[in-house]
Amino acid sequence: MPCGRLASAFSPDADVVPAVARLYNLLLYLALPFLLLRLVWRSRHAPAYRERWGERLGLYSRRPLRAGIWIHAVSVGEVQTAAALIKHFLERYPHTGVMVTTTTPTGSERLRGLFEDTVRHVYTPFDLTPIMNRFLDAVRPRLAIVMETEIWPNMLGACERRGIPVVLANARLSARSAQGYARLGGFTGETLRRFAAIGAQSPDDAARFQALGVPGEQVQVTGNIKFDVCRPGSLLDHAEVLRRFWGIQRPVWVAASTHEGEEEQILRAHRKILEQLPGALLVLVPRHPGRFERVAALVAHRGFGLARRSTRDPCGEQVSVFLGDTMGELPAFLAAGDVAFIGGSLVPTGGHNLLEAAAVGVPVAVGPHVFNFVQIAELMMQEGAAVQVKDAHALAQCMKKWLGDATIRTQVGEQGRRVVQANQGALQRLLDLIEKIYDDASRINN
Repeated sequence: MPCGRLASAFSPDADVVPAVARLYNLLLYLALPFLLLRLVWRSRHAPAYRERWGERLGLYSRRPLRAGIWIHAVSVGEVQTAAALIKHFLERYPHTGVMVTTTTPTGSERLRGLFEDTVRHVYTPFDLTPIMNRFLDAVRPRLAIVMETEIWPNMLGACERRGIPVVLANARLSARSAQGYARLGGFTGETLRRFAAIGAQSPDDAARFQALGVPGEQVQVTGNIKFDVCRPGSLLDHAEVLRRFWGIQRPVWVAASTHEGEEEQILRAHRKILEQLPGALLVLVPRHPGRFERVAALVAHRGFGLARRSTRDPCGEQVSVFLGDTMGELPAFLAAGDVAFIGGSLVPTGGHNLLEAAAVGVPVAVGPHVFNFVQIAELMMQEGAAVQVKDAHALAQCMKKWLGDATIRTQVGEQGRRVVQANQGALQRLLDLIEKIYDDASRINN
């Protein structure tokens, strides 16, 4: 459990740090039964949450699990972001082995879809020292890489005691999160200083880490590796097949990575779009597979003609909503669409990655809640590559404008493509940072 979630009004004085650390551990021990119950609760809609509980407790039925590089990526988005890193390490260090941990089954499934059996996977162990020690005993990594925002005090402490450097890669820290961490005072600084290096997405992120007590020499602005979008060679072929299936002449908009409370708004927007463009198709892709059935029922209840990707339903003229209820196909859905709305932004989830759509020249709209991607969203909007809408009515107006005017649509899409291309290079900077630390650690261990 990241320490920021335990934020409260503690003094920043150094003498309270041990007390805060003890409180963190006490609360986590007390929370453990509830964390397991939460897995049961989530398994109602995603049965995979019932499986492999031993891994979350540092108990493994198969050995050895050893891998020289451990990458922690929470779920689908982080796995997708880490994919280029994983591919690089597999090629650069073919005999080292790469272990990836995820918190969610969907992250595990996406990892398997990308790398099959070439990458080892277990679920992330809970951040209690005995559990973390069992995990490290089994894996024995030389280097740990944590993606984006995960900060686990006991994991960092256990790695430090074993001489395992930990890099926080593609790191972001919003102003709101920084305020929460700051309330823990010295405990936050002590925890963050255990990272061997932090590769920050932006100067603002780097400044926030330094304000929390990380020495400047440990923080480097490497940029956001999401701009270094790695498209599989088959993506455009896949997209072309999809587009023929949907209908070449139909106006198609994609609502990607939607959350609870968004689909209702999106369907209201689609109803308005159909009034002007009766042949329009909405490709609706919920973020979490556990919600596929509920979203399908909602679409049918609202009276829309529905086709589901998972059952290969035909997508004739009577179908106005195509439900993307499969894993791993979102990039192809985006590439096959005319325009896109990126979800998690009409509700206060914080939004998702705009760049997959922008990289293939698809115009992007987002809602008012983009705090997880604020720098990217602001840059895209400043460059005329994205539009922010406040509600379902504004979303419908934006989609109607773009779907009805190919010239405007192309201009916005090309701006997005240019923004992505102009900001590439973060991946190489991050790799340079990580490889130096890994090579130093390897020399020490050898």
